[in-house]
Amino acid sequence: MILAADIGGTSARMATFEVVNGALQVIDSHTFKSADFENIGAVLRAFMPKQQSILAGACFGIAGPVRDGCVRTPNLPWIVDSSVIAQQLGLLEVGLINDLEANAWGIRALGPEDLLTLNVGDPTVRGNAGLISAGTGLGEAGIFFDGESYRPFASEGGHVDFAPRDALEIELVGQLIREFGHSSYERVLSGPGLTRIYNFLRDTHSAPESALVVAAMRDRDPAAVISEFALEKRCPLCVSALDFFVSVYGAEAGNVALKFMAVSGMYVGGGIAPKIARKLQEGGFMRSFVAKGRMRALLESIPVHVIVNPMTALLGAARYASEKAGLFC
Repeated sequence: MILAADIGGTSARMATFEVVNGALQVIDSHTFKSADFENIGAVLRAFMPKQQSILAGACFGIAGPVRDGCVRTPNLPWIVDSSVIAQQLGLLEVGLINDLEANAWGIRALGPEDLLTLNVGDPTVRGNAGLISAGTGLGEAGIFFDGESYRPFASEGGHVDFAPRDALEIELVGQLIREFGHSSYERVLSGPGLTRIYNFLRDTHSAPESALVVAAMRDRDPAAVISEFALEKRCPLCVSALDFFVSVYGAEAGNVALKFMAVSGMYVGGGIAPKIARKLQEGGFMRSFVAKGRMRALLESIPVHVIVNPMTALLGAARYASEKAGLFC
């Protein structure tokens, strides 16, 4: 049995798998609210209250920079140490990888039904691939093609400087710098980022705010409310905020594709993309993706897919652990 975990700032997902005929089969899974737990060990005890001696391996995908088997999570007050988890599980070692690296490992387990294609491109080209995922934060990962196989690797590209493309985005950069002392893509491309865009447009451009939106935000996640009202075209301010978000999302996805030379595919993951799939299909995302001057033709040739399977990171963590355990799934 394989234990896999996908730990983010909002949700902590855990699942156990068996490898059956070379494929992963879910045995049990559960999603917890990360903020309800003081550390990763408490989540693990909630999912596996009894010591398990039948585990063949385990891997945890976690949001944050992993170094020497340890990570201090940026969106949770946790320090996660793989050696401590291994001791708790009775294993010699436990894989601890960045959550986007786990997502990248999971892409190999996906089928056509798990992807929504935004750009067909040239699917015959073999080479590197890339992944970008906006959710509680912004994650980015690369997938290196060595001529025979694909090897995912982590990055912290979501924290690079946000590069404005027009006067409106320059205004937003100024506000971000005043508020945080630094302007990063994660401050824009995330759930809190969408809310930040909405507030920016409301406050600096006197865009009228709907009383219905204000009321809904009192009881629900503001980003979810903005997305819902935008998709239903019930609030012009929400529409403008989501259009702004999608345009920046496409631009940064194109940046990632260029940096990793992701000619075999660019994948859009995370919790937000599937929920705003209709908006991503309208064209704004791809217009920004390809708008790279002399590199336009290259970007037009890259397949772009939205990952709609919420289990991708868990599948990836399980694949990673299975390979390390010699199960070769």
